[in-house]
Amino acid sequence: MLSNTCKYALRATIFISLHVKDDEKVGLKKISDKLNIPSPFLGKILQILAKNKILSSSKGPNGGFGIAKPSAKISIMDIYKIIDGTDYFSSCLIGVQSCTDDPINSPCPLHKKYSTIRDQVYNLFVNTSINDLVNDIERAEGIINI
Repeated sequence: MLSNTCKYALRATIFISLHVKDDEKVGLKKISDKLNIPSPFLGKILQILAKNKILSSSKGPNGGFGIAKPSAKISIMDIYKIIDGTDYFSSCLIGVQSCTDDPINSPCPLHKKYSTIRDQVYNLFVNTSINDLVNDIERAEGIINI
């Protein structure tokens, strides 16, 4: 459901939220090393997030990436939309051309069963902020390793 790119974007945003306070920045290499994500690929992802005002970025010896707005105002859905788009929530799971959003009259064999799950995932993504995830990780006291 989530592309690897989206997983990396979420993990990196969480990492930055956990390790950077106020206007500080963390370098690409440190993020890449700690999360075991190839640096060139991660750099492209982080630039996309910076372009979309999720992250801030600066160049130079003290440059790197930071959070552009409070992490409580960044939902999983914000990142998901930027990286993966919204097709998962608006298109047929198996690609039936006549599928509709009407769960009762849709000719799609999976629509009635899947629409409830899709709605739950949508609500989870919309209602869960990066700050929520950071708080859960901090409460886990090292058990969760992003």
